[in-house]
Amino acid sequence: MTGEDPTTADATQVVAIDGPAGTGKSSVSRLLADEIGAQYLDTGAMYRAASLAVLRAGLAPDDEDAVANLVSGLTIDLRDRDGDTVVLLDDEDVSTAIRAADVTAAVSAVAANAAVREQMVRLQQEVAQGRFVVVEGRDIGTVVFPDAELKLFMTADTAVRACRRYKELTGKGMSVTMEEI
Repeated sequence: MTGEDPTTADATQVVAIDGPAGTGKSSVSRLLADEIGAQYLDTGAMYRAASLAVLRAGLAPDDEDAVANLVSGLTIDLRDRDGDTVVLLDDEDVSTAIRAADVTAAVSAVAANAAVREQMVRLQQEVAQGRFVVVEGRDIGTVVFPDAELKLFMTADTAVRACRRYKELTGKGMSVTMEEI
């Protein structure tokens, strides 16, 4: 990090944390953001919100044109509430709903849509503009914030990742099996 004051209005400083699901990106990112006085930005939650909207609209996640059209009209916002990220989809709190198994199953197809990715990358860059942020998600350090001040890539064994996700989901009251994860 530079010696500049990260709170100045025109300073944008980014710590990018990348890696596959279940490696602890969210946990580490939240802790780091809190420790260094930065805002936490969970970009994966944005894709999950878009995926939830696609499912609610009854669209096939791989119908590129229909999905891109739907997502272009959405308002996705992330807010901090008492240290937790609240995900709003058209002003509805969908923080729990975006972690459901059907959303998890759809998010890869939605995120693979080039038009959706373009919209999300633009939104993520806008949210970070002028802020000091710790941003986590896939392709964060290569595509979204290639000039990030610091880039971290996290990994973990597949069994550890599955166990972490299982505990996360069941801890939120969701009924899932390890096989589904």
